[in-house]
Amino acid sequence: MSEASSAFDSVLDLCQHQHRRIVLGILAAEQRSLTLNDLAQTVLKYNHQTSITEVSEDVLTEIHLSLHHVHLPKLASEGIITYDPDRQLVEPTEQFERIQPTVSTIVDVDPTLEAPIEL
Repeated sequence: MSEASSAFDSVLDLCQHQHRRIVLGILAAEQRSLTLNDLAQTVLKYNHQTSITEVSEDVLTEIHLSLHHVHLPKLASEGIITYDPDRQLVEPTEQFERIQPTVSTIVDVDPTLEAPIEL
């Protein structure tokens, strides 16, 4: 298997879960550091098709927890982002910049997401 093929497979694996696709999509769109709260609200908006004022606190807490304990650590372990859990800050890395065109294509063709993804 070539290095390019392996890298593509890794990006597909990272984009398997919709929460990660949304996180990667908003990082690609914003091109800056974002807070865990920003990301959770964006996941809520695109995954649940509702605003923060129309949802129970439990749903938002569940999104926060899944991002904090599952999705952001997975992206960080692959070197795509840096995640500071104390500051609850997510920053895209240089590696993210290299895979961004592929991520953007995957997000653009996702029939469950409205493009472009915005805060």
